[in-house]
Amino acid sequence: MSDETPIDRFKLALTGATRAIARDAEVEVGFTADTASEQGKAVRVPMPPRDVPAEAAMEARGFADSFALRLRHHDASLHFAQRPQDPDARACYDAIERARYEAIGETDFAGMRGNLAAMQDTRLQGSAIARAKNAEDVPLHTALGLMLREQLTGQPIPDAAREGVEMVREFVESRTGDDFEQLFDALHDQSAFQKLGLDMLRHLDMVPQDAEPEDGLDDEEGDEDDGEEDKPEEEEDAADDAADQPETRAEGAEGEEGEGDEQDDGAGENEMGEGDPADDGDQMMLPQRRNAPWQDIPESFDYQAFTTEFDEIVEATDLCDLEELDRLRAYLDSQLAGLAGVVTRLANRLQRRLMAQQNRSWDFDQEEGLLDAARLARVIVSPGHSLSYKMEQEQDFKDTVVTLLIDNSGSMRGRPISIAAISADILARTLERCGVKVEILGFTTRAWKGGQSRERWLNDGRQPNPGRLNDLRHIIYKKADEPMRRARRNLGLMMREGLLKENIDGEALIWAHDRLLARPEDRRIMMVISDGAPVDDSTLSVNNAGYLESHLRRVIDWIEKQSPIQLVAIGIGHDVTRYYKRAVTIMDAEQLGGTIIEQLADLFEVE
Repeated sequence: MSDETPIDRFKLALTGATRAIARDAEVEVGFTADTASEQGKAVRVPMPPRDVPAEAAMEARGFADSFALRLRHHDASLHFAQRPQDPDARACYDAIERARYEAIGETDFAGMRGNLAAMQDTRLQGSAIARAKNAEDVPLHTALGLMLREQLTGQPIPDAAREGVEMVREFVESRTGDDFEQLFDALHDQSAFQKLGLDMLRHLDMVPQDAEPEDGLDDEEGDEDDGEEDKPEEEEDAADDAADQPETRAEGAEGEEGEGDEQDDGAGENEMGEGDPADDGDQMMLPQRRNAPWQDIPESFDYQAFTTEFDEIVEATDLCDLEELDRLRAYLDSQLAGLAGVVTRLANRLQRRLMAQQNRSWDFDQEEGLLDAARLARVIVSPGHSLSYKMEQEQDFKDTVVTLLIDNSGSMRGRPISIAAISADILARTLERCGVKVEILGFTTRAWKGGQSRERWLNDGRQPNPGRLNDLRHIIYKKADEPMRRARRNLGLMMREGLLKENIDGEALIWAHDRLLARPEDRRIMMVISDGAPVDDSTLSVNNAGYLESHLRRVIDWIEKQSPIQLVAIGIGHDVTRYYKRAVTIMDAEQLGGTIIEQLADLFEVE
């Protein structure tokens, strides 16, 4: 025992206390220098200094206590069964549930109050509610959770959030009546508590009176767009001209404030858990949506997947909570700050090119119409010439949608993924300004080294040449019918290192291609942003060395020659012209203003 450091002793005591509170002997506690996170039955809390001062100890204990209380008092399946479909309502619903089980700890265990308060202060550091200047800037899910905590425990609103909460308190209390008191009476009954919570959200007009609960375990790919695409665009918000500003309300959160919710390959049932960017576990219990069936691919491709059971199509907000997305987006914005001039120049140049094609053209030398003043000089010089007239003619500009498909592989880590995210942000805002709809997608895998697909292959006897042998993760950052102002924070997810793993480009292109084919627009363009060849060690180690690259080439050739979709690629630091006929390479986002404009504008030329 003499060799133990204070941190070792603290960790041992913290693990024992967490197991006791959770009533689970399998709980593990570790330390991290990043954001606190949960995965399965493991929690990582902020690393205290070597001498473990009291303030740092309380903070770490607060995160561990919250985790243990969730394990003991929270039923994930019950929570998912009633979870609203609307992203704003979903974030508030999750915040209400977290306030419930943490309030149980504060009322049942007096020693937890200081710990949870210290954790709450950490959560609120950098939160949007602490920076709010008016009520519209206040994330309602954060304010609602803090107001409910105040009611359930008697604890005051933390100083960092007090001003923000007061901005919306009158609005909330005027609509909720005695909802807070009823929730207090149902504190220990999760089922009754969540029904009352849903009633509160209905009173706040966040959940329709006839809304059906979302079955979080049965999402299918065909359902993923229903929530947004069925809404008339006029209902999105009257503030379309503020498209470049961040959405101030909660918009698509899996969890609540302060904790990263990425379950980066697996988090058991922690739908409100905290993600760890460096986590490479193999379990993924978030709702899964299968990819398109493989029988849609031409047989000549000579390509297969060993299994698609563990593949998923997931929205960015399902991998990270709002507060973490805000922090990641702020980091991305800090890199965009130096490119403000580039953004403006690109937007103006590209907008002029595209809008010029949408403007009306003129037919000259007509016998009637508007007088052509430019040709008056020849009448003066030669009075025998008759006056010349011109008539406006509508220019045929096709309704257009663009998909930006971004490589989220490990090789993109660092500057390349920043450039890709910045490029997507610039292009999406510019195209939206020109009236062109944009969808932003990403592709990677759920695991390094094959994940659950490889485990199954090993258990099934290691059949030779099994085909693709990893679990795909295809990410929706922005839907085509969703305005950029609502999706802009989602691009921050790309800054999270734990997201970036392997890349299987061919299947990603087919997925994005199929989504585009389902769109009603006349012109459909797919732009791939990548740094080179597909790589997946698990697949390549048991198939021939060119298995993935050969498939990618065939998919590209198939799209370029047989599909109505126009395909173009941007290589980030690598030449991708060996794959794509129409491609450019950029080394930095500043180069977007040059050849990218020409490439993209050429695709819009009237055919």
